[in-house]
Amino acid sequence: MIENKLDIISHSCESHIKIVDATLLRHKESIVEAADLICSSIRRGGKVVLFGNGGSAADAQHIAAEFVGRFLTERSSLPAFALTTDPSVVTAIANDYGYNHIFARQVEALVNCDDVVVAISTSGNSENVVEGVQAAIKKGATAVALSGNGGGRLHDMANILIDVPSSDTPRIQEVHVLIGHLICELVENDLLK
Repeated sequence: MIENKLDIISHSCESHIKIVDATLLRHKESIVEAADLICSSIRRGGKVVLFGNGGSAADAQHIAAEFVGRFLTERSSLPAFALTTDPSVVTAIANDYGYNHIFARQVEALVNCDDVVVAISTSGNSENVVEGVQAAIKKGATAVALSGNGGGRLHDMANILIDVPSSDTPRIQEVHVLIGHLICELVENDLLK
C-alpha cells in the first residue's frame, strides 16, 4: 500500500509514462492512419462525429472543440461535433428508446458514408457506444475506436482500434486525451499543406 502522498503522485506519473510508451509502441501507425482517414473524410466533404460516456463524453467534446476551433494553428474551422452536447436529444432518446440507443439514433440521423465516427469507451463494451458504432458501420461510415486493454466488443467492429494497454480507467482516459491531441495535430498539419 502506498502511504505517502508524494509516493502516490510518483506512482501515478510513472504508471502514466509507461502506459503512454506502451501505447505509442503499439499504435503509432494506427494514430497516423486515423488522422489520414479524418483528413480524407474532410476533403470529401465529410465530418468527424465523436461520442462516449462520462469522462469519454468530455473527451469527445474536447476533441470536437479542437477541430472546430483550432488546435495549434490558425486555420479554417473543421467539421466535427460530439453527440453528447444536446441534452434535449440525449434525454428524449433515452426516455423514448432507452439509454443504449442515445448514440445509434443520432448516428442514423446525422452520419453519412463520408464521415468518420470516433467512439470512445475505456472498456470497449459500453452498450450505447457499441450500438453507435454498429449504426455508423451500417451507414457506411468509418469507425475509429479508442478503448482500453484489448478493446472489448469494439475490437472486432472498428476500422481502426487504438486500445490503451491498461485496465486502469484514469490512465486510459489520460492517454485518450493524448491520442486525440496527436490526431488533431496530424490533421491540422496535413490539411494546411
